[in-house]
Amino acid sequence: MTRKIFSTCLASFAAIATVLAPVSVAAQATAPMGDPLALPSDLTIFGKDDPNVRTATAIVNGHVITGTDVEQRLALLLAASQNEVSAEEMQQLRMQVLRNLIDETLQIQEAKAQEIEVQQPEIDQAFARVAAQNFGDNPDGMNKYLASIGSSVGSLKRQIEGELAWQRLLSRNVVPFVNVSEEEVRDVMKRLEESRGTEEYRLGEIFLSANSENAESVGQNAVRIVEQLRQGGSFLAYARQFSEATTAATGGDLGWIRLPQLRSPQLEEIVRGMEPGQLVGPVEIPGGFWIVYLIDKRQVLMADPRDAVLSLKQISIEFPAGVTQEQATQRVQNFTAGVQTIRGCGDAETAAARIGASVVTNDQIRARSLPDQLQTLVLNLQVGQTTPPFGSVEEGVRVLMLCGRDDPVAQGGPSFDQMMSEIEDERVSKRAQRYLRDLRNDAYIEYN
Repeated sequence: MTRKIFSTCLASFAAIATVLAPVSVAAQATAPMGDPLALPSDLTIFGKDDPNVRTATAIVNGHVITGTDVEQRLALLLAASQNEVSAEEMQQLRMQVLRNLIDETLQIQEAKAQEIEVQQPEIDQAFARVAAQNFGDNPDGMNKYLASIGSSVGSLKRQIEGELAWQRLLSRNVVPFVNVSEEEVRDVMKRLEESRGTEEYRLGEIFLSANSENAESVGQNAVRIVEQLRQGGSFLAYARQFSEATTAATGGDLGWIRLPQLRSPQLEEIVRGMEPGQLVGPVEIPGGFWIVYLIDKRQVLMADPRDAVLSLKQISIEFPAGVTQEQATQRVQNFTAGVQTIRGCGDAETAAARIGASVVTNDQIRARSLPDQLQTLVLNLQVGQTTPPFGSVEEGVRVLMLCGRDDPVAQGGPSFDQMMSEIEDERVSKRAQRYLRDLRNDAYIEYN
């Protein structure tokens, strides 16, 4: 049975750190009768001996995570988000990054304990690929960039090592023990065919685990993450650093799913009401909090009209500097009237010259590459028709004329092997979460 490499089943990242507690607190209720601790209902804590407030260093089964390690990894996150962060939020981020590093250390340690080694040349090659993707033929560009943001080559290579180690660990200790029968696959494919024409969704997720003791603080931190995302933060970066789902390794990308796969009527209802590009959350669910981003949606086993390849002519006018509002309005009215006289695509250039407009032709443009506001307008056109005028005095006013359209062909859906691989991936993901949880439970961690 063919299995694909489980790039989506890499290291899961730690939960959001708890919120700093105040120095002085008052209990909300008196201690219950029979309380063996007999704690007073009103007390004062001297100093800042809060177990949730730690210096950002730790020793994990003998491995030291330094404050420099935390700061350099934090710099990667801040560079990706490109948002201003308050002093309080910065402290929260440091604690979050520390927990990420602890998980990463546990994954590397477990791999070594299982005699799974990630060789330095492999790490260097992976780093070189990342550098080439971002800086092309300038191999030193990545090193200089990391130094400029306060990070380092070593920090990024450590993260690469953790992901490679976890992937190989799962490939040996988890993947071989995940079995999917042919009958299960056939049953899923049958249900898929029966759902032809229904909608499926491509989602991004961030999951933060919580329990009864830390639900309030984790929820508050989830709200902060959503606020940062709404201000322009990178969903991929935040998911990769802070999500505890194994999709963290792919920036939270769940891929294309159908709503029943969420296995939650609550989440189904939320996603069904979303539009592409919309962010929702945090949503409290059993075990923690969920932040969801709708990347796109389409119909199951049906061709997506937005994949149509269009032939378009753009007819546009520009305005001279210093044009008055009255002059611009009259010019647009004349342009609109002139466009209405154009008799199809063959007449576009001649008619445009009469009204002082220019024409640009594009014969290979996909509908989905157009701005959202224009996609529906263009897809509803017949050949030779134009959109309403759009634009501004600064950028010019234009219309798009449809001159041809090649509609996409409906897809036949995933193959048997592809479907089996998807089911296997889902099961590996769940077992990977349990595996990491067990590593945390068995670890000896000393905070400094």
